[in-house]
Amino acid sequence: MDSLEERIKQAETRVFKAVFPNTTNHYDTLFGGTAMQMMDEIAFITATRFTRKRVVTVSSDKINFNKAIPAGTIVELIGNVAHIGNTSIKIDVEIFVEEMYSEHRERAVHGSFTFVAIDEHKNPVKIL
Repeated sequence: MDSLEERIKQAETRVFKAVFPNTTNHYDTLFGGTAMQMMDEIAFITATRFTRKRVVTVSSDKINFNKAIPAGTIVELIGNVAHIGNTSIKIDVEIFVEEMYSEHRERAVHGSFTFVAIDEHKNPVKIL
């Protein structure tokens, strides 16, 4: 059996996406709601990879949009286990933005999502 530390490390999830014009607003930057949807998906995958149980989102905590994400860039979403409770798990998600034709990369968005593990009757179950 892997140690808790190894399980946390193995659950880290990384996804790259291109930011196309159909995902941007009238300022030609990524819609905040689209960013939040992508973050929730990465958080869900991370929580599922760690718990290997059914999980549902119960909250998103303070999502900070520090930098606009322009169309024509690449984003990397990274999900990591931040806290393990009895039936809940908190996942931190960061979005890094990269210019396509340079080495420039910086963190644009970060936030946290909390999930609860549930059984087939939608009752909370222990994470560990």
